[in-house]
Amino acid sequence: MLIALKLKALTLGAATVTPLLVMAFTPPVAPKAPEGALMLTSGAFGYRVAGDFSLDGKPTTNPLQRIKIPRALVVMKNQVTAAEYARCMADRACPRVALPAGSRDVPIVGVSWHDATAYAQWISKKTGLTHRLPTDEEWSYAAAERAGDETLPVVDPADPAKAWLARYEAEAARGQPQVTTPQPAGTFGENSKGLADVAGNVWEWTDSCFLRVSLDGGRERVTNTNCGVRVVEGAHRTYMTDFIRDPRTGGCAAGVPPSNLGFRLVIETKTRLAFGS
Repeated sequence: MLIALKLKALTLGAATVTPLLVMAFTPPVAPKAPEGALMLTSGAFGYRVAGDFSLDGKPTTNPLQRIKIPRALVVMKNQVTAAEYARCMADRACPRVALPAGSRDVPIVGVSWHDATAYAQWISKKTGLTHRLPTDEEWSYAAAERAGDETLPVVDPADPAKAWLARYEAEAARGQPQVTTPQPAGTFGENSKGLADVAGNVWEWTDSCFLRVSLDGGRERVTNTNCGVRVVEGAHRTYMTDFIRDPRTGGCAAGVPPSNLGFRLVIETKTRLAFGS
């Protein structure tokens, strides 16, 4: 009888321990980005700081810093399309904008920062995942080849007009895309991180505000933050008033105006926590 009880106890003990051993050796499930998005691992890169910088009261080149994206970045592979934005308009959650007459499987353009933000709020409610516009740092990291490439010609800073003209000429020299109408996703190729059309004919809104920064005394001191003007990224960086939909009508704070204004979003997911800094 005693032997039988001992055997039963051993059997129960084995039944209790075995599942724990199985759990300990179960390989973790790799996190995945939502459909239509890419998960970029964290990393450091050279970043030309956005804004208007001055030294001793005179315009100067924006400083180049090495910054780190501390967590994985989940970002849409393609820009938001006209068809996607149209569904938001149909739900009366997005302001009405002009839609293309033909195929709507092209990037939505002619949208302001406010329009893009409204879409992000709508799609967040639809999917249960927080969508938002990227910061300029995040956009530059995702753009890869564009990161840190904002060096402007060295000019006599005594004349602000010359500094502005130097910026304009440098951006114009990079060239605007010859095709200005929105094209299907992938027309302008993918970058090394898999994002499509980052340097095509659609410039993308970011959530970063326009800053004026003084470098006097070797320190960066923000003298003005204007969130009525946002950083816009594409073939070159520029700054646009947040309610502007068509850059050809004005609202470009500095440099060559973009061909079109559109956007892509960053997606906040729990899986981002799986990637440490």
